[in-house]
Amino acid sequence: MPKLVNQPLAFVDLETTGATATKDRITEIGIVLVDADGVREWNQLVNPQTRIPLFIEQMTGISNEMVAEMPSFAQVAGEVAELLEGRLFIAHNARFDYGFLKNEFSRVGMTFRPQVLCTVKLSRALYPHFHRHNLDSLIERHGLQAKDRHRALADAQLIHQFWTQACEQFSAETVDAAVQRLVGRSSLPSNIDPLLIHDLPETPGVYLFYGENDLPLYIGKSVNIRNRVLAHFGADHKNSKEMSLAQQLRRIDWIETAGELGALLLEARLIKEKTPVHNQRLRRKNALCAWQLQQQGEQLKPVLSWAGELDFGAQDNLYGLYHSQRDAQKALRGVAEQHGLCLSVLGLEKTAAGRPCFGYQIKKCRGACVGSEVPLAHAARVLIAMQKLKLAVWPYPGAIGVREGEELHVIDRWCYLGTAKNEAEIAELLQAGVPAFDRDTYMLLSKSLRKAEVVALPQTLRVVG
Repeated sequence: MPKLVNQPLAFVDLETTGATATKDRITEIGIVLVDADGVREWNQLVNPQTRIPLFIEQMTGISNEMVAEMPSFAQVAGEVAELLEGRLFIAHNARFDYGFLKNEFSRVGMTFRPQVLCTVKLSRALYPHFHRHNLDSLIERHGLQAKDRHRALADAQLIHQFWTQACEQFSAETVDAAVQRLVGRSSLPSNIDPLLIHDLPETPGVYLFYGENDLPLYIGKSVNIRNRVLAHFGADHKNSKEMSLAQQLRRIDWIETAGELGALLLEARLIKEKTPVHNQRLRRKNALCAWQLQQQGEQLKPVLSWAGELDFGAQDNLYGLYHSQRDAQKALRGVAEQHGLCLSVLGLEKTAAGRPCFGYQIKKCRGACVGSEVPLAHAARVLIAMQKLKLAVWPYPGAIGVREGEELHVIDRWCYLGTAKNEAEIAELLQAGVPAFDRDTYMLLSKSLRKAEVVALPQTLRVVG
């Protein structure tokens, strides 16, 4: 038996009046209980207190007459809760069965929050080479013995059979690892519905954590939303930040994207829009500045320019991207020290004409300040030293689309306009105009476009005037 689930188990299946847990009701409950004492079964027809539709009668064989004299869920809720207490709740397409039971318990004022394992997901994890994992496929593939298909206890027995076979075919360590990942033993915080574990997609995208009054707490991205969200609350990875998040968390939302690039672009945008409490690196929205090299006599001198004054997406002769004058000067000083440039000529130090800068006195300047290095030689070295900081000029005549899956990320002058799936959506994004230049988006795109599939967009799609 895998270590993680070396605990009492409950294999559960329900029959219901429909597919919507909030309005449809349970008509039958079947449970296979497994623990140190062996295996036992429990089955109960339930009066749903509403009509069973004809097609449901035909599929399950459970008629309105059969349940007319049966107890309501409220009458069996205590017994069901006692049977499931402390057990790993195992079901096929578990969010369906768990969702119905959670809603039924809620109607009678009871809380239902077991650990839940979905055998659809377990089958995918253990048998990834198969494409279908519904119960009929498992019956055929594993030779499961179905006594009375579409009745609650019979289907619960099938789930138990599948589990038994999986534990025989794979090592305890393999099953344990799969179950640990799927159950999320590193459980979600207590304020989050455990059913969410089964809703989280295993696809690329952005996830959003919210606190009280829908206060944005944290925004992240991943190529696998589910794994990344659960990793935040893993017992082996908790730190003070994660613990603080867990305590404040009240809601989790997510947005799926076609791939990693879409997730990165959307994350950068949403963080600046929502300014979540626990994001720091991408939150800054203040004005950007960069150095421009200007010819002054025979010297090249860096002059600080601001994004509000120039079109940073198309402007040539820009070096570095900084959020403050202080950051820009610190970076330039570092370049000067690394390449032996004159602080006085660069404007970082005020000295009288012909007087040595501090760098010259400690032999870190070649003497441009006192005439020991000719101006043109110093200017050439400034140009070479600054090359690594040079911003790329937008290399296209207008907006482009970057293809990822079935979507196009619309980009113009290093700015992310949004993601579109058709020409109408592209036109809408282009008409909205180009947003403010963003350092994080530029850094991301300047690397990603080198290997991206770029599509030229018809400029006629943009509204002029």
